[in-house]
Amino acid sequence: MPRPTAAQLSYGSVTVVFSTLAMLLLSGTGSELGIAVICTAALALGLLVAVTVPAPARRRTGTTGAAVAALQDAGPAAEPGGRTPGQVQRTIPAARASERVGEHSLRR
Repeated sequence: MPRPTAAQLSYGSVTVVFSTLAMLLLSGTGSELGIAVICTAALALGLLVAVTVPAPARRRTGTTGAAVAALQDAGPAAEPGGRTPGQVQRTIPAARASERVGEHSLRR
């Protein structure tokens, strides 16, 4: 089940608040049962609005299987200094690389 977007949360919350206020003011009810019915109806309306908000469109990359295969066959890309990624990795001193082994990563 996808998580709700910020727009869905916003529209749903605003709908619940404003529809509750409008229905309470227009009905003029003072009983607990009437207030409970109005609050339940406002929550249902807010849920309906939140569900019907259109989801953001996903961008298409346009990369086809043939384009991916061509990129893989091209070989390693050169770095800005004219070196390939393997050459860049060999220039890192071994002492620096081993110092970072025990550090925590922020990535999951």
